[in-house]
Order: sequence, then C-alpha cells, then structure tokens
Amino acid sequence: MTTASCAVVFILAILIDWIWGDPRSSWHPVAGMGKMIGWLDHRLQAFCKKRNWNMTRDKWKVRCLGTLLPLTVAGSVWGAAYLLVRVAGQIHLVLGILCETVLIWLAIAPRGLAESGEAIYEALVNKDLELARRRLSMVVGRDTSRLNKEEVVRGGVETIAENIVDAIISPLFYAAIGGAPLAMAYRAVNTLDSMVGYKNRTYLHLGWASARLDDLANWLPARTMVPFMLFALGLLRLSPRAAWKTVREDAHKHPSPNSGIPESLMAGGLQIQLGGVNVYQGVRSIRSRMGKPVQSRRAKHLLLAIRVMWFTTWLYLLAMIFLSGLIHG
Repeated sequence: MTTASCAVVFILAILIDWIWGDPRSSWHPVAGMGKMIGWLDHRLQAFCKKRNWNMTRDKWKVRCLGTLLPLTVAGSVWGAAYLLVRVAGQIHLVLGILCETVLIWLAIAPRGLAESGEAIYEALVNKDLELARRRLSMVVGRDTSRLNKEEVVRGGVETIAENIVDAIISPLFYAAIGGAPLAMAYRAVNTLDSMVGYKNRTYLHLGWASARLDDLANWLPARTMVPFMLFALGLLRLSPRAAWKTVREDAHKHPSPNSGIPESLMAGGLQIQLGGVNVYQGVRSIRSRMGKPVQSRRAKHLLLAIRVMWFTTWLYLLAMIFLSGLIHG
C-alpha cells in the first residue's frame, strides 16, 4: 500500500470504531477464534489424558504440546486474513483497502473500552454502587461484590490503562508492520492468553507458550507507547512528569512485564494510586502499589483515563501511519 492508502485504512478503521464500536456478534472473528481455541484445547487435554501425562509433573511434554495452540490458531488466523486481503485486492484496489480497513477495525476496541469505563462512571455518579460493581465485574476477573467506591474506580482505571496496549496499541503496531493479517494474528494471540493463559493446574504448562507469546507480542508496543501517552497527558494538562517518574519506579512491580507500564503511567498522570488487594474466587492477591495518592480516587478519574486513552490512540495512530508508509510505501 502507498502512504496515502495506509493513512486512509488506519483513519477509517478508527473512525468506524469510534462511530459503531466493536460489533457484538457470533460472527465476530474473535468469537470464531474462541471456538477454535476451545476445540483445540479440548483435544489437547484429551491427548494428555490418553497418554496419562500429569499436567504438572510432565511439564515439558505438556509445554511442547501446548505450542500447538499459538502455532495453529495464530497461524490459521494470519493465513485466512492474508488470503482474504490478497483476493480482495486482486478483484479491485478499493475492495482490498476496504477489507484491510474492516479487519483492522475488528482488531481494535477503543470505543468498547471507553464505553465500559463510562458505564461504571454513570453508575457511580447516580450513586448506584451495586450497579457500578456489576458493571466492573463484566470487565475484570476480580471479585467486585464488596468493593467500595474508591476500589471500583481503581478497578475501572486499571482496566482502561492495561487494555490501552492490548486493545489498541499492539493491534495498531502490528497493522503498521504487517497489515491487517498481522493485526488479526496478534488478536488471536491475545485471545489465546485470555482463554488458556492461566496459572492453574490445567493451563500452567498447557497454556505456557500462549501466555509467553502474548508477553512477547506486547513487549515492544507497550514501550513504544510511553512517549505518546506522556504527550497525551501533557495535552490534557495532567501530570506527565509524575507519570514518567512513576513508570520508572513502579512499572516493574506489576506481575505482567507489560501491563505495569500503562498502569503506572496512568497512576502518575492522574496523581492517584493504583494497585492493592484483589480477591479472585475467594483468594486474596496483593498487587504492588503504583503512584502516589496525591488525590483520592473519584469517579472523574474514569473519564480522565478515557480521555488519556483517546488522545494516546490518535497520537499513536499518526505515528503508525508514518511507520506503515515507510515500510510499505
């Protein structure tokens, strides 16, 4: 694609998402990825049982078998998207551009991320804490039934910050260097991590390759995002200097090698403290604190986090248009 067509594809994809959001349909590619992962996961577990492999003791056998998950799923998704884009482009240039646009739109989800935060904000402003807890529970894995208002805000801000990378920055990065097929392959890797990347008995080793590949895939995007998020904080007259200090001091404390970067930037930028005690199925999990509690966490911080997300998205988009033009122009 030329630089002009790259710009058209990227801008249209973001605008379509901004107007319509992420379609919630059984025909969505991610739904298909989920079905493929579930089908393959079931058969790999059956294979282990048939050979009497212990999911923890025979870890290297199980890990090697588990590599079939990302190889098969991500590889199939990339191949299908590549063929679709190539055939569409051979039929007509405009059809090819439209196909690329739609696939990149389906790989990103900024509006969906914004809507989840706005829904929690609306419930808190209306003083309906129970509704806010329920809405938060739809986007986080932690138990939300006993959270107070500040903890609900923390959960919402952490989710927005973390998913800036997963749902926006990484898909745009891979779309820039490898077009829509690579963006969709990344989405497959991210879906794999959300389905089999758990550290329980079943998936500690079977999902090991999927989880590590997701960490690897997000490593560079999470770090290239930093200057753009700092710039966004500056444009919004927040605290980029505090954000930079926080990311250097606290990002490494997060259990994820990548999620700590956007979360610590957001904590410093909003001058609130993130992290603390989370409860998962009755088990307490302590997350290291990030940022200084200069301000108490309030509902308005959800809207500020959403604004930071949108400003970062548009700034990073412009950079990826330039990068894509250099690579493909």
